[in-house]
Amino acid sequence: MCDTCGCNITEGNRHLVEEGGKHAHSEDGSVAVEVLQNLLSENDHQAAHNREHFDRHQLLAVNLMSSPGSGKTRLLETTIDRLKARYRIAVVEGDLETENDAERIREKGVEAVQITTGTACHLDAHMIHNALHRMDLDQVDILFIENVGNLVCPASFDLGQHLNITLLSVTEGDDKPSKYPVIFRAADLVLITKSDLLAVMDEFSPERAEQAVRQLAVEVPVTQTSAKSGEGFETWLDWLEEQIELQKARRSQGETRTPKLQPEGAKLHAGEG
Repeated sequence: MCDTCGCNITEGNRHLVEEGGKHAHSEDGSVAVEVLQNLLSENDHQAAHNREHFDRHQLLAVNLMSSPGSGKTRLLETTIDRLKARYRIAVVEGDLETENDAERIREKGVEAVQITTGTACHLDAHMIHNALHRMDLDQVDILFIENVGNLVCPASFDLGQHLNITLLSVTEGDDKPSKYPVIFRAADLVLITKSDLLAVMDEFSPERAEQAVRQLAVEVPVTQTSAKSGEGFETWLDWLEEQIELQKARRSQGETRTPKLQPEGAKLHAGEG
């Protein structure tokens, strides 16, 4: 996948492959499999460092993944409205261009750092690390990372997060989990979003969507939500608060939690298979 689109090289890790970098490649821009594997290794090293930051500051880091337009930002806006009285929230926004989503989050009175990735169709750990230098993590209980809209690449990269949430909107096909299994296998929770549109999107079946998730041998919760009507939001927020308490318990034991990275996704980025 990324051998074709070139998104292995991002503004976060470019210094590693440019002339004089730790894993410099040839001047014609060709990238060997060994270089790609090295970049994945460097990403994992940086992600572990990011996670140490999050753990030291006693916060929960949650990565939101989906196709473009599934409602990630709207979900965050409503979640902030419902939780900001109890928790200190911050957001890292990832998009190819513009600060539109970050501006929407800031209007809610929450700190948001925008990462514009250019041609890269996912965030990586180096980008997140750079964003953290622009935030006061001592003032954060929950850090949401809104990844670039893409149903493949984000599942392959550890950012340092503790949890992955995969969104599937009712405006998409209910067979998306079957077509894009990697990102659904990476999920700790699947949110079916925009459920208020089911009345007019009657070709989408939440039951078939969940069945498609289960056929991947994924046993995580699948929750139907609408940021507009509020349907399912109590279930989503209860789950999130439970994860906050579980993370606190882990930290009291000196433990942490790592995301469900997918080996087949990493192989795509390394040019294998």
